Amino acid sequence: MDRSKYFQKSALVPAIVQDDASGEVLMLAYMNDESLRRTTETGYTWFYSRSRRSLWRKGETSGHVQKVVSIVPDCDDDTLLIRVKQTGPACHTGNRTCFYQAPIFEGGNDD
Repeated sequence: MDRSKYFQKSALVPAIVQDDASGEVLMLAYMNDESLRRTTETGYTWFYSRSRRSLWRKGETSGHVQKVVSIVPDCDDDTLLIRVKQTGPACHTGNRTCFYQAPIFEGGNDD
């Protein structure tokens, strides 16, 4: 696999992580070439931490790992959708998903 095409616009690409069974969006993280390489080699998610400026393997300390089912690029090859089998909560807060907060906007049914 030629990973370089995903990093033409930026050294980091957003990675949307989705539960394979439910379709629920679990989290958004960033990947660089090395984290994508490690993910495809190991079958478990690796990401790049922008704050720590280093690679990290999801579940490294918590044990809440993500077994990769598939990785699909978007139409522009600059975002990845990663479907996983999640062990335990995905969020560092202990919530199943990082998107557990109340909505900041909900549109009406007006057409």
